[in-house]
Amino acid sequence: MQLLNQAVVTEHLNMQAAIDAIEAMLHQQAAHPEWVKAPERLVIETFSEDDKHSSGSHLSMPATIYDGEKEYTAVKLVTICPDNPSRDMPTTTALITVSDNDTGAILAIMDGIYITQVRTAALSGIATKYMAKPDCQSVAVVGCGGMAYEQLHAVLTVRPEIKTVYLWNRSNEGAEQFKTRFERDYSQWKVDISICKDINDAICDADIINVATRATEGLFDSQHIKSEVHINAVGAYQPSMKEISNEVIANSDMVVVDDLVGSRHEAGDLIQAHDSEDCTWTWSDLSGDLQALVTKEIVKSEPGITLFKSVGAASFDAAVALYVAKQAKQKAFGAAVDW
Repeated sequence: MQLLNQAVVTEHLNMQAAIDAIEAMLHQQAAHPEWVKAPERLVIETFSEDDKHSSGSHLSMPATIYDGEKEYTAVKLVTICPDNPSRDMPTTTALITVSDNDTGAILAIMDGIYITQVRTAALSGIATKYMAKPDCQSVAVVGCGGMAYEQLHAVLTVRPEIKTVYLWNRSNEGAEQFKTRFERDYSQWKVDISICKDINDAICDADIINVATRATEGLFDSQHIKSEVHINAVGAYQPSMKEISNEVIANSDMVVVDDLVGSRHEAGDLIQAHDSEDCTWTWSDLSGDLQALVTKEIVKSEPGITLFKSVGAASFDAAVALYVAKQAKQKAFGAAVDW
């Protein structure tokens, strides 16, 4: 068994590999639905009645994947701690196990923080690849927390022609830290990064908007965005949360989710839009899911606003974690431990 800490996972997992692993899994799942099994994740609210802690959640996310030769199980355990940034710790902590279903042997135990960030970003990268217009020149980052960092990386990976990045964060300090870190760690991307104090200044000229916040109401309206903008929304992961306004959702020509089942229970933006008497959008207007997009069952045919809403699913984590586990075994990285 290989023990893979965050430093090892970060060293051996790149964005393109994550994108490729998830796309391959989606094609495989479309061709052989029984090869990928991922029950709806279990979510337990934490500190819901504690005045000293912000309410968070704990998630258990199992999935099995058969690759045509062997079957594996990946299980991710996640704890979301909203107070952690004040402790200089990541909001999301996670651990993933990968095991061989033939023998039950655990092949790897790995840190799941980076995998969660990368696989979430990879989903947005895939959506951007198929939904955003091909000549994008700019991207806006709305919310500069931990998830936003790799989100930008993913968009630049599939749209390397982008030259301008606009940042908006509720605290200017967070945006400054984001800019410094991104320019340091991803110097290969020759982009001009600007910090905007007004959210509308950040989004008005953007061809792509990445949104990753814990907002509880829509952050902008369609009058402030381009008519052909593509939006990746990865925050608002609970029904009570919302970062994309009903008006933007209703005016989107194409709305795609990563997981059909999970989105019905967790995609706060879409749940509230559907439930609102003042919004014309309903679940029947949903264009489809990421699998349908990748397999071209659905195709963007007309110019207009496109929206990708991500809530996450265990199958995506499993695809990326299995790739890392196989690489660890093949290349013998990490710490080998007898179990």
